[in-house]
Amino acid sequence: MTLAIDEAFLPATWTARPMTDEEFFEFRAEYPDLHFEMTAEGELIAMAPTHCETGARSAEVLGDLRNWTKKRRNGRCFDSSTGFVLPNGARRSPDASWVSKARLLPKAESDSFWHLCTDFVIQVRSGSDRLGLLQRKMREYLEQGAKLGWLIDAEKRTVTIYRPEGDVETRTGINQLKGEGPVASFSMDLTEIWDPRAHLD
Repeated sequence: MTLAIDEAFLPATWTARPMTDEEFFEFRAEYPDLHFEMTAEGELIAMAPTHCETGARSAEVLGDLRNWTKKRRNGRCFDSSTGFVLPNGARRSPDASWVSKARLLPKAESDSFWHLCTDFVIQVRSGSDRLGLLQRKMREYLEQGAKLGWLIDAEKRTVTIYRPEGDVETRTGINQLKGEGPVASFSMDLTEIWDPRAHLD
């Protein structure tokens, strides 16, 4: 498939034929400047590269999750370039995610896209992200097996918390966020996510 993509029209969606893991990996490699996901219905979604401020926020999120995971030795965390195949067939790459130690694949099976939904998922909204699309993705993660999801909207200084059974809660103007369920001991300082330049002052 050859795509001529103007970044001004991203994110963009096409209907694509079914792909194996290897084919999807090779397809993504043809367009290294874009980020691709695929819905359960076979729609291919192309997204623009992350803007700098959003990238800085995502780095803060991943850094906090990685530090907590290394200290606890209770699982593994993954960055936004990691692809997961959900039980419904969708191919997703959340900004940051975590899988408990009990669910990690054996080393011999782990060098590919993992066919599972992560236990914990975090999405950081960028200026080009459509809120409705992110909200649907967050609900999908929980429907497919995630135990907790956070959707962070730095421009509005809000965090929407997604829980199993469809429980959704939005918090505004907070500077600290505590985990629940499998990540109950995890906490995140939101100060530098609201303002990535805060530590420079």
